[in-house]
Amino acid sequence: MRVGTFVLAAQFPGQGQGEALHRAVRSAEVAEEAGLDAVWLAEHHFVPYGVCPSAVTLAALLLGRTRRIRVGTAVSVLPTAHPVALGEQAALLHLTSGGRFTLGVGRGGPWVDLEVFGAGLAAYEHGFPESLDLLLRWLREPRVGARGERFDFREVAVVPRPDELIDGPPEGPEVVVACTSPQSVRLAAERGLPMLLGMHCGDQEKADMVALWRTHALSAGHPAEHVAAAGHVSAGVVQIADRADEAAETLVKAMPGWLKQGLDAHVTVDGRHRAMRDPVAYTELLCSLHPVGPPRLAADRLAATAERTGITRFALLAEGSGDLATTEENVRRLGTEVLPLLD
Repeated sequence: MRVGTFVLAAQFPGQGQGEALHRAVRSAEVAEEAGLDAVWLAEHHFVPYGVCPSAVTLAALLLGRTRRIRVGTAVSVLPTAHPVALGEQAALLHLTSGGRFTLGVGRGGPWVDLEVFGAGLAAYEHGFPESLDLLLRWLREPRVGARGERFDFREVAVVPRPDELIDGPPEGPEVVVACTSPQSVRLAAERGLPMLLGMHCGDQEKADMVALWRTHALSAGHPAEHVAAAGHVSAGVVQIADRADEAAETLVKAMPGWLKQGLDAHVTVDGRHRAMRDPVAYTELLCSLHPVGPPRLAADRLAATAERTGITRFALLAEGSGDLATTEENVRRLGTEVLPLLD
């Protein structure tokens, strides 16, 4: 079982953006001290839901401040980034960190980001496969050119080469794909890439997505041993307390205000209608699905998810209280009281 934290740098009502970023950095540092496996970093633009606009930039900072823990993006949004620029950054972090960097990528949403960065709605609706394939080529080949609908350039040298890690495996950084639909599951499976599955999904939905991924991966010709060891990641929330009601109360008091403020701030690029979740009901759902409660209950829920889905990697949001000291204690208890129960 490999358990890590999922860091959004969430700005709760009444907080400043610098405060949210400081809590994000501290929770990652504490995660290494507590023995967790990884830190996963989200990126968002123009909204208080998360105030980190560049997951790879924050990853670089945290890789420099840590020595053991893996750091990954969850996710870098491909439609608003150039795949070559992102590939160069990923290779740099992979090589300079000794192979501790994981690049998680996703399609994102139809947000105003597409307008601001000049990508356009087509990059979101149709361009993700082209961007992903160009990124993968950059991470695997010595020279790359492109003749696609969105990217068209002469062949150039890949510098630095991600396969030149000193004292490390020859392959480049791990790439994970955020999947929310059968289409994205198939996209990831055909390329043999592990999935990052969202915190809103229950165990059965995640198990169904893993089964669908396995079917598509085998049909695409990937070896059975590779398919069996795919390394999918399950996102969730965590709040450790001595009693289950105490843990849930901590999240129900804080998370709905953040969710409403953060989700309401999202603006679509084309004015399309957005269906919004009820913040209180959503928080209560997350408390029922994930390790929220005493250490034994938390460990049991993680073990149950692993048994039902086959997923043994977790990215758990620990900052749901919105408070720095509470977040640090939560991360420490996850590492020192829950992890030993999973051995």
